[in-house]
Amino acid sequence: MVKLKNIIISLIISIGVGQLSAFITRNDAKNFSEQFNQSALTPPDWVFPVVWTILFALMGISSAIVFKSNIDSRGYALTVYGVQLIFNFFWSILFFKGNIFQASFVWLAILILMVFAMILLFYRSSHLAAYLQIPYLVWLIFAIYLNYAVCVLN
Repeated sequence: MVKLKNIIISLIISIGVGQLSAFITRNDAKNFSEQFNQSALTPPDWVFPVVWTILFALMGISSAIVFKSNIDSRGYALTVYGVQLIFNFFWSILFFKGNIFQASFVWLAILILMVFAMILLFYRSSHLAAYLQIPYLVWLIFAIYLNYAVCVLN
């Protein structure tokens, strides 16, 4: 069984990364919809922090499950997890702060590939840990569509 302490530490790390990125880009993200054309499918602004908090919480729970596993590839799986967290962190900065839409599209495509690999690696440790990442992958696929729309419309 996964210890509560491990889950709390994992949640602090994952949600902390998301909160730090949101803090750095908060003013840029707030004014984004006024400055740039977006897809008609772009959700209202309030949806993003709710969805991202849930996704970062799922990431933290999954990483705690994998951390507790005894599989040999656990270290590699958690390394991929950490690298994708870094990529996630910097995407917001590229997109909202830098307005580098094409580069952020490529960055997000790489992130999607990393998350797919992470899911496969997590699956070796725990099917549950892998399944908890599927909403994240789906959201990133939606995000790359939104990113693409901003590239095309601006």
